[in-house]
Amino acid sequence: MFLSVFDIFKIGLGPSSSHTVGPMVAASSLLDVLRRNDTARHMTVTLYGSLAYTGKGHGTDTAILLGLAGQTPDGVNPDVVPALLDEAKQLGCLEQVGLGRVRFDLATDLIFDYGPPLLGHANGMVFKAFDADGTRVAHKGYFSVGGGFVVEATRDSDGNHQLPAEITGLNLDDGPGDVPYPFDSARAMLALGQNHKLSIADMMRANELHLVGTDPGGTSGVHIGPEQTLDKRLDAVWLAMNGSIERGLSHRGTLPGGLSVQRRAADIHDQLVEEHGANSLQPHRVMDWLSVFAMVVNEENAAGGRIVTAPTNGAAGVVPAVIRYYRDQCVGGQASGIRTFLLTASAIGGIIKHNASISGAEVGCQGEVGSASAMAAAGLAAALGGTNEQVENAAEIALEHHLGMTCDPIGGLVQVPCIERNALGAVKAVTAASLALRGEGTHFVPLDECIETMRQTGQDMSDKYKETSTGGLAVNVVAC
Repeated sequence: MFLSVFDIFKIGLGPSSSHTVGPMVAASSLLDVLRRNDTARHMTVTLYGSLAYTGKGHGTDTAILLGLAGQTPDGVNPDVVPALLDEAKQLGCLEQVGLGRVRFDLATDLIFDYGPPLLGHANGMVFKAFDADGTRVAHKGYFSVGGGFVVEATRDSDGNHQLPAEITGLNLDDGPGDVPYPFDSARAMLALGQNHKLSIADMMRANELHLVGTDPGGTSGVHIGPEQTLDKRLDAVWLAMNGSIERGLSHRGTLPGGLSVQRRAADIHDQLVEEHGANSLQPHRVMDWLSVFAMVVNEENAAGGRIVTAPTNGAAGVVPAVIRYYRDQCVGGQASGIRTFLLTASAIGGIIKHNASISGAEVGCQGEVGSASAMAAAGLAAALGGTNEQVENAAEIALEHHLGMTCDPIGGLVQVPCIERNALGAVKAVTAASLALRGEGTHFVPLDECIETMRQTGQDMSDKYKETSTGGLAVNVVAC
């Protein structure tokens, strides 16, 4: 099993990896199918399960429209989205190269089905396309399974769309199996590291180098090798993460969606900067910096800005916040350490995804912020020189103390409690890394057993608490 660091950390658009990024990927993928026969003149899309219940709050309608307009999560410019949407809504159709004009009216052709979800997963969607005579020319189902990953549905003997039988839980094809150091569990990861005398980051780097090509070096024509190419791509992920922090700190005001939630991170950041150098500073002030960086990313996410899934949009603030903490607050913080952080964090994220879930619709927020906190704890421990055993311990501590966390967004929006929850996930990650580094890596609960516990807990959790906004804070706090 191997999931690339660039599968775990994907540059995309807010506010949700499963409800925004995934549907956009599915819709844009369908265009390739339609171009092969060029007869589609009308389209409909039906959303099921969690996509239906919280799709409007998560921007699924916008994502579908953008995907059908040929946009991709990593390519769309957030600044041009409003104009694209206005044009499509006014015309009631989309125009694509190789397809021509296709009727798609958001008011009538996007259907929110509040009945039973599709078989196998809560985030299902079905696309249908018709020719000029009304004859159906395409019929495709997709599942958005968290972190921006999408699976094409199969159909049973009765024609019902379902998650493919070969996919266990939420696991996709876990990438190429011929990498030098494949591992599908923390136990296997530690054994490989011990046998080959390599760190987790070293093994992940070797796996990535097995896949990476060379970069022509842009207009300079100077070719760079795989090592430099990989570093360049890792640096680009961090630059995108840090960009969401800096961009968010330049914005104030009310977040969209109707809850009238105010952006707070920029004001808190200004207070922290103003206090710098004061004679009486509380030692816990460092946690305020962590909180600000985590919150500002998720404010950007809630506003539909560009962020990096880490491993999801709803939990996108944890890893960037802890990296900023490492870079700005830790002795020896440097670019090479950030690369080590990202490689190590993605190894933990891949194990969690393979054996459990990173989807709030499947296992609650323990799978989103809990996974992000475990990844960040592992990344920080590695960047600070921890052993593989200490890294695994850090991830386990962070994940263990998110077990059972529900996903109950008020109004279906990734705002309350999601924004603050990222701040707490970042604080827990730093605490977990610190505790692990104080020990020798031996601990009572192995990470694999903690991940399995999360999977079982999510399986037993009521659907009311899994991103449907039908339980918890979502119903006990009036969204107005």
